[in-house]
Amino acid sequence: MQRVCVDMDEVMADTLAEHLRRYNQTFDEDVTPDDLAGKGLWEVAPLDRQQQLRAFLDAEDFFEDLAIMPDAQQVLKDLSTRFEIFIATQAMTVPNSLGPKYRWLQRHFSFIPPTHYVFCGHKGILRADYLIDDLPRNLQRFEGHGLLYTAPHNLTATGFTRVNNWQEVAEFFAGLGR
Repeated sequence: MQRVCVDMDEVMADTLAEHLRRYNQTFDEDVTPDDLAGKGLWEVAPLDRQQQLRAFLDAEDFFEDLAIMPDAQQVLKDLSTRFEIFIATQAMTVPNSLGPKYRWLQRHFSFIPPTHYVFCGHKGILRADYLIDDLPRNLQRFEGHGLLYTAPHNLTATGFTRVNNWQEVAEFFAGLGR
């Protein structure tokens, strides 16, 4: 059975929406995903706010209740009948996220067993046929076929198979035949 690794943040979970919500509320701003075209929030926020941007991520509750990307549950459930699915998240970059991410996955993707969660720091260790990720650098380090999941910060990235949403993920894998 072929193996598919799936990133969590900005692929399964709408991390950006929560980061923007906290940023806008704290600084009385109205930054939108459209304002980030080709950039990350870190590149748009003034230097004196960088420490607070990190503090949002380090908060115990940040990763606990993230919104699910539309159609992610159903598409992954369908794919799990044909592929071995692993969730590969760079949780080690935010150690406080381990527990909340685990609980989030259990709550929303209980059909994927915890033995298939990979909490890592570097995705170059992954050995799979496919990786769905929003960070081009992770796909560059990956030896299988990478799918770049569109997010505001990666709009200018080229050289990858791009998927804009979970329906396009489903179409890509349907195109592989059964």
